[in-house]
Amino acid sequence: MTTSRKKIANPEDDIHLLVATLPGDLQAALRKLPLEQLVEVVMDIGRLPEARFPGNVIRLSEKAVSHEDLSHVLALVGEFTDDNRAGIERTLHRISAIRNRKGAVIGLTLRAGRAIFGTIELLRDLIDTGQNLLILGRPGVGKTTKLREMARVLADDFQKRVIVIDTSNEIAGDGDIPHPGIGNARRMQVPRPDRQHAVMIEAVENHMPEVIIVDEIGTEAEAAAARTIAERGVQLIGTAHGNTLQNLIMNPILSDLVGGVQTVTLGDDEARRRGTTKTVNERKAPPTFDILVEMADRNEVIVHKDTGAAVDTILRGYEARGEKRKQTEDGQINIEEAKPDMRQTRRARTHCEAPMERAAPVPSGPVRIYPHGVNRELLERAGRDLDLDIRIASRAESADLVIALRSRADDMGLRRITRLTDAPLHYIKRNTTAELRRLLQKIFNLVQGMDEDEIREAVEETEEAVRRAVEEGVEVSLSPRRPALRKVQHRYISSLGLMAQSVGREPDRHLVICPVEKDA
Repeated sequence: MTTSRKKIANPEDDIHLLVATLPGDLQAALRKLPLEQLVEVVMDIGRLPEARFPGNVIRLSEKAVSHEDLSHVLALVGEFTDDNRAGIERTLHRISAIRNRKGAVIGLTLRAGRAIFGTIELLRDLIDTGQNLLILGRPGVGKTTKLREMARVLADDFQKRVIVIDTSNEIAGDGDIPHPGIGNARRMQVPRPDRQHAVMIEAVENHMPEVIIVDEIGTEAEAAAARTIAERGVQLIGTAHGNTLQNLIMNPILSDLVGGVQTVTLGDDEARRRGTTKTVNERKAPPTFDILVEMADRNEVIVHKDTGAAVDTILRGYEARGEKRKQTEDGQINIEEAKPDMRQTRRARTHCEAPMERAAPVPSGPVRIYPHGVNRELLERAGRDLDLDIRIASRAESADLVIALRSRADDMGLRRITRLTDAPLHYIKRNTTAELRRLLQKIFNLVQGMDEDEIREAVEETEEAVRRAVEEGVEVSLSPRRPALRKVQHRYISSLGLMAQSVGREPDRHLVICPVEKDA
């Protein structure tokens, strides 16, 4: 996949407006430097002024910054808001103040802001889905730049009604007229940072947007406003504090953005089936944001296309491996598809690493099915006919999969169920044992009878995996197999006095052989 190179919109005009706010001697010094690479100018009273470039800092004068120098700049920039930020009208430059205890400005950071086109080619297909998108990343990695470009593309290329919630005027610039970097998107300014959540709701109620873009969701009120917007059917694109999904889950204020976390006490049978302690953490609700993007740097991201599934994976102790995307200097985009983490959870590793009793293998456990409009007796009969270990779930929240009549696809009950669970949903046309049997065969990848070559392949794979587990002392994952073949593998492993555990959901359920403890 190729894209055009990124380009900066009017770099010369913009940067000279920032330079023009400085005292004359600093302007002269800066104009001798490569302004197109300027990151920021730092002026602290009593210290030498500096210009910062990527990987380099240059002194602009041998004379320390004075009160008069700071006053000169303050007179030429806009008013400072409660978060000590100001700007230059119709530009993206940001001037941030440092004050003493009396409130007087004693330092300034003049950061160069640029509208860079072509920065969202890595994510363009995601914003076209209409799903809610959350971007995470460290400060300065380019999150706001991507938001600005998304606003322009959605408004101009996709012809959508877009409103930007611009708390610090970083997305659309200072002044009443928004910077052209957001295209035809509209901008709503925020009078004070603590009013951002109110302006978010106001945008939905008063202006009928199709898309809302907001930078730095950082409070509980803003997280609640984000959920309200998402529930009203408006596409929401934003950024949040935190570098990774793991950070966000652990943040008690913002974890609601990805569904929140609750502590659940399991019954003895359920804890035994899962191979966990009785107290576990689970996701509390569907996530506000359907897609989550972790920005490693400006040209490299990790995409979690199903936020709910990624959160569940992390809460179970696995690593959520997203899709890695990287854009090269020549515009080429390389995508490395997400691969499932075959390692055991922390809890499962603890179980495997316990002293082995040379007993029967760990059972794979029943698959819980929630029937919606489906005859339960017929479903159980179809499961018995196919020799499947299934159980009828009494609640949708505890189900591994849901089976529903297609005629009930649009009823409110099924919609509620899909909000409560991320379990796969399958339909049947008629309530008959034959149709249920066909569906279960498809779900569990069953075929009647087992081919000798297929059995031989499964056993040979198991032999090699056992050898590695014994000689190298590592957990070894086998390939996904249908239930009948997994039983063959389980019996073979158990006959050698080893232990294995079934992990994953059908049809990707597979065995992992636990390592052999070596004597000290």
